[in-house]
Amino acid sequence: MEFTEICKPFDALTTKELYAILRLRSEIFVIEQNCIFLDMDNKDQYCQHLMLYSENELVAYARIVPAGLSYPEPSIGRIVSSNSVRGKGFGRQLLKLSIENCIRLCGNKPIRIGAQLYLKDFYGSFGFVTSSDVYDEDGIDHIEMVREAVTI
Repeated sequence: MEFTEICKPFDALTTKELYAILRLRSEIFVIEQNCIFLDMDNKDQYCQHLMLYSENELVAYARIVPAGLSYPEPSIGRIVSSNSVRGKGFGRQLLKLSIENCIRLCGNKPIRIGAQLYLKDFYGSFGFVTSSDVYDEDGIDHIEMVREAVTI
């Protein structure tokens, strides 16, 4: 599993990178999950964008959301991987790198996410613990989960 990792703020994204991000998010969140929602939520401009490329194609993506924008804590959102790499470990690598980048950029603080319910065990394997009841977001069951700061 060879890939190139890029993490940068919105203003540093090239037009090709931004297009690839929006396309991947639309392919999965809108088309695959049959979910009509406004993906461009005016948060991207304040986030760091983590991209994993394989053979010059964006195959996995997440955004690092600063504290106070979505939750009081820093967050990781829009976590997505392409169908072309599912089952090859890119999702696990993406979440590992997302956590590392979130800590690097925001400090060693708790990280809160809004997770699709069916991925609860996946996020749990990275130390995220359920912190809310199930709620509906755009027709999909979600839960909030928190990963506490790492004690050194």
